[in-house]
Amino acid sequence: MALIMMALLASCTNAPSNADDLTYWTSNNGGEIAFAQQVTSLWNQQGGQQKIAFQPIPEGQSSEEILLAAVVAGTTPDIYSNIWQGLVEFYSKSGILVALDTLKGFKELIAERCDATTLAEITSSDGHVYQLPWKINPIMTIYNEAILKELGLDSFPAHYSDYLVAAKQYSKDTNGDGHVDHWLGNTSMKLAWYQRLFNFYPLYLAASGGLPLIKDGKASFNNRYAIEVMTFLQSLYQNNYFSRQVESAGQDLFIAGRYGSKWTGPWEIEYLDKFKRPGFQYSFTAMPVPDGHQGPVYTYCDPKGVVIFNTCKHPQKAFDFVRFMMAEKNDLLFLQTTHQLPRRKGLDTMKSFMTYFETHPHMKGFARQSHFVRGSDVSPHMIEVLDIISQEYEACVIYQKKTPAKAIEDAEKAVNILLKTID
Repeated sequence: MALIMMALLASCTNAPSNADDLTYWTSNNGGEIAFAQQVTSLWNQQGGQQKIAFQPIPEGQSSEEILLAAVVAGTTPDIYSNIWQGLVEFYSKSGILVALDTLKGFKELIAERCDATTLAEITSSDGHVYQLPWKINPIMTIYNEAILKELGLDSFPAHYSDYLVAAKQYSKDTNGDGHVDHWLGNTSMKLAWYQRLFNFYPLYLAASGGLPLIKDGKASFNNRYAIEVMTFLQSLYQNNYFSRQVESAGQDLFIAGRYGSKWTGPWEIEYLDKFKRPGFQYSFTAMPVPDGHQGPVYTYCDPKGVVIFNTCKHPQKAFDFVRFMMAEKNDLLFLQTTHQLPRRKGLDTMKSFMTYFETHPHMKGFARQSHFVRGSDVSPHMIEVLDIISQEYEACVIYQKKTPAKAIEDAEKAVNILLKTID
């Protein structure tokens, strides 16, 4: 009820000044707010169209919860630009989104931005498209460059066995109290479903070459790749190569040199460049993969898209604004303002983006990775699926109460029961 009241209050206090104006919600990220202010101002200055009244999504525990509260309360905006790809199927099946492929200009915009793989990934089970891919933040490995010198390596370990050898060498007790206080890596131990998007899932995509978790309405992850990932993760905690320590708000253990690496996205760059100590150097590389892995290394891209709710009185005008917002020049503005990647094919070779990537070399690495990314499977139950996997992750990786094979098998069974029961 509190979330619903927040959504209602925000809707009332930020209502458009004109009944024909359109409301646009974006995330609470500072860079995205700045971008939205600029792009809506450019649009409104053109005149002759419905004006866009912009606001960040109301504050709450998560944007997903606030959006759901707005849906329940009937206070959804016309346009929302920060929807997680894994939620779109749930909302489309609920009948509250506009089918964007029914609007004029859709085919041209999709052809400009998306390849066939991305289009298949965002197409709903009913054959329509309810979301426009907007931005991605691929998950990669960041590492402290001092590790290479300390371990005598030319490059950061790319395969599980090499990673584990390096982890054994790097993990140490520097205080002499019998407890390891330096680890090769760190990842979240929290059990919230979305945390698996930043460890298990990108590792699974890397190992499997981008295979789905859900296919044809059933779990499809009970395979050697998922078992290898669980085995790798279990080994990291079993041998104390990854820390169980929860970072405090006042200390970044990666900057302090106590974690040698972690799995993260491009948002880390601006933060590190602001807070790192003098002489601290870092680089990014792909997610680690099983020994013998061949082919490109895929990862999770943390995709967010744009949707139009069916409460919108002028869906075509709303789409026209979205198309304007996603024009190449405004994608460049988005990149420069937010340091997040537009989801656009050939991103790393576009001439208009070259100057940016030349002056932001770390971002260029993420742009190259954008050729080999996956988002979320087309299922209205992805949160529940990831929650089940997270429970097995806890039993297997954190507490070592199950073998990796058993954990994956149990997750498969639970997911299939869920999907069969709900559908």
